[in-house]
Amino acid sequence: MPNTRIRVPKTAKAGDIVEIRAIIQHPMENGYRTTSQGTPIPVDIVTDFICSYDGLDVFRVRLEPGLSANPYFSFYLKATKSGPVTFRWQDQHGEVTEASEELEVT
Repeated sequence: MPNTRIRVPKTAKAGDIVEIRAIIQHPMENGYRTTSQGTPIPVDIVTDFICSYDGLDVFRVRLEPGLSANPYFSFYLKATKSGPVTFRWQDQHGEVTEASEELEVT
């Protein structure tokens, strides 16, 4: 399971716009590189990233080869009610990595 780091504010006022940050440590091999012996390095990429809040997908990205290693995303969402902000990455092999942080809205 890849290592992830996410940043969600602990609290926000209702209606506030808050910044969300997420990174996953992944090599994102595009299949065009070779080892020092000339052996091709197979494609190994994260294909999908989804962030959900309040039961809805608030950010969704389809990733393609060519994206740099350790994809990082920063985006904003409107705080409406307390609950989990859930992050989900899926790689080309179907392996899913999930993480979640609570956002308390006052």
